[in-house]
Amino acid sequence: MSSPLPSSIDATLALLQGQGYVADRALATVLFLALRMKRPLLLEGEAGTGKTEIAKVLAAGLGRRLIRLQCYEGLDLASAVYEWNYAGQMMAIRLAEAGGAAGDRERLEGDIFSEKYLVKRPLLQALEPQEGGAPILLIDELDRTDEAFEAFLLEVLADAQVTIPELGTIRAAEPPIVILTSNRTREIHDALKRRCLYHWVGYPDAVRELAILKAKVPDAPAKLSKQLVAFVQAIRKEELFKAPGVAETLDWATALVELDAVALDPAIVSDTLGALLKYQDDIQAMQGSQVKELLDRAKAEAGR
Repeated sequence: MSSPLPSSIDATLALLQGQGYVADRALATVLFLALRMKRPLLLEGEAGTGKTEIAKVLAAGLGRRLIRLQCYEGLDLASAVYEWNYAGQMMAIRLAEAGGAAGDRERLEGDIFSEKYLVKRPLLQALEPQEGGAPILLIDELDRTDEAFEAFLLEVLADAQVTIPELGTIRAAEPPIVILTSNRTREIHDALKRRCLYHWVGYPDAVRELAILKAKVPDAPAKLSKQLVAFVQAIRKEELFKAPGVAETLDWATALVELDAVALDPAIVSDTLGALLKYQDDIQAMQGSQVKELLDRAKAEAGR
């Protein structure tokens, strides 16, 4: 059952928190405005900072369908918007030939290029009427696609419509709620950004990250949680190929809970760094005295 859109920033914040997402007021504000103004929301930030999760909790909180388009290099219209069921069309042509109706070419073309043979992909599905209200359309990791695909998206984002040559223009009766994410491996074109509201999803501060950890890994002991968050906050300041995101913090906390850890020590940190860091060079850089130094700093911070 769907819920009405939040009527205020505080209601938006409560909606996110009700689904276990610990957001700051700036995010709640831009999300509220995107919903009220019916504008797409572009979320940029490092991988693992919770951008995709925002769309998921919004769909769950509003009781709307979540339609996700996972972007990748080489993504084309056949995967993103539509394609024709060529096997079905060929069968229809063969049956028409066998039945002697192949001569009525205009009627046959009208039949095989109808919605009956149209395979709808995420963008086209998002423009269809949905039970419970407009769906949440998540266009995830847009920076993995190319500029040609971005250019195609302009029609979808600006007018909530797509054009299919054989059928014409299909327009949404109620535009979907669009969330786009980017890890900023390349710059998104200005033309697309102008059609969106924008928010940078950065790493949380220690207070918010601790709140996230308590919400997502409630079994973690309080002492361990404080030390773990302080250690992650400290390690992000180091020269790493890829600093750990919130997702890695939660993975590490879960791993430590599975090991029945109640506090951090150099041995357990070194043994479990693979849950926090994903590149061997980063893991090697954090071994030995470097781990002890960061851990001492983290314990001092957590003890305040």
